[in-house]
Amino acid sequence: MKKKILAMLLAGVMAFSMAACGSNDSGGSSGSGSGSESGEDAGDSGSGEDAADGGSGEETPASNINIAMITDSGDITDQSFNQTTYEASKSWAEENNAEFTYYKPDSDSDEARNASVDQAVAGGANVIVMPGYMFAAAVVSQSEMYPDVKFVALDVGAGDICEKGVGEGYTYNPDEYDVTEYYNTDNVYCCTYQEEVSGYMAGYAAVKLGYKHLGFLGGMSVPAVMRFGYGYIQGADAAAKEMDIVNDVEVEYVCGGQFYGDADITGAMDTWYGTKGVEVVFACGGGIFTSAAEAAVKAGGKVIGVDSDQAPIIDEYQEGLTVTSAMKGLSTTVKTVLTDIKDGKWSDYAGKIDNLGLVSENPDDNFVQLSPNTQWGDGFSEDDYKALVKSLYNGEITISNDITALPDAAIKVTDYGSIK
Repeated sequence: MKKKILAMLLAGVMAFSMAACGSNDSGGSSGSGSGSESGEDAGDSGSGEDAADGGSGEETPASNINIAMITDSGDITDQSFNQTTYEASKSWAEENNAEFTYYKPDSDSDEARNASVDQAVAGGANVIVMPGYMFAAAVVSQSEMYPDVKFVALDVGAGDICEKGVGEGYTYNPDEYDVTEYYNTDNVYCCTYQEEVSGYMAGYAAVKLGYKHLGFLGGMSVPAVMRFGYGYIQGADAAAKEMDIVNDVEVEYVCGGQFYGDADITGAMDTWYGTKGVEVVFACGGGIFTSAAEAAVKAGGKVIGVDSDQAPIIDEYQEGLTVTSAMKGLSTTVKTVLTDIKDGKWSDYAGKIDNLGLVSENPDDNFVQLSPNTQWGDGFSEDDYKALVKSLYNGEITISNDITALPDAAIKVTDYGSIK
């Protein structure tokens, strides 16, 4: 487990001297408090040369920062990755008197996401925040097209970039390639998260809290979802071993094949909760929680959320439905990135692909954690959680991030593949 404090993300940006005009037809809205979506304020900063020198160590006034956030396949009300990124970006902009606009692509495609980048730049954006692996294509193509724009790509890793950069013939082993050959490293910062850690915490907590029949409902079988799921299995297995109940604990495992719930997925969850006796399902995939929540209410089951604290929206189905949420520090990442951009430190981070995880024994400081609204109990109290984090941080407990095969577990694990 990495112990050193991860460098506090990014910085330095230029004032993009593009006078932008026209309105945002993407469904975006200004979060700067000014009501402006054109980016004209950012364009009034002068020649653009001084502001573009992000590696000089000079601060960039927040008023010269024009932020755009682009959604992936979801929207800003998904109570997950997009919404958390949107709210963090908007909040920072309001607090720092910076311009902010969000854009929702017209369709779920690389072409539509690239078009939204084009639209954002035309609107004056000089910092573009992109949440999710689906933006790998934009990292590859748009970073070269717009060298004076800073791109912050959350949850985009070397494998995602290589897949889009190499194209046909890619072996799906990024270690065989030099990822820097496929994008402009001067103006891109990427980070991924150690999802296996917060997934482990969720599985461990569930078993310690008395749940013995667990479920995992992923979205699509992409690396981030798989790391969450495989960590979940490892955590449940570890807790069962500690409690000497490995023969009593089992996990049902499936992916929906999409990041939203529907009648087919709800039907599968009805079978899990109502027929198989599953007690709690880790719904891991944006809006796919809707199917788990609908089925859980009918059978008296529970749900575990993902990415952000999803209790506020899951509990709309029924009070107390959410046991916990396996969270990523998206808000912390975004706000730290933007602050460091303002403070002029971009050259320290350009071209990096950080893997963010535990940086402290204090749970609140970490980029992966459980929700503070976890339903603590006698089997797993808040103090127990702090002790678990300490053991993880100190390396007393190790978690595998290998997703080539289901973890070798003593508990029973049944993999159903994908619903769609």
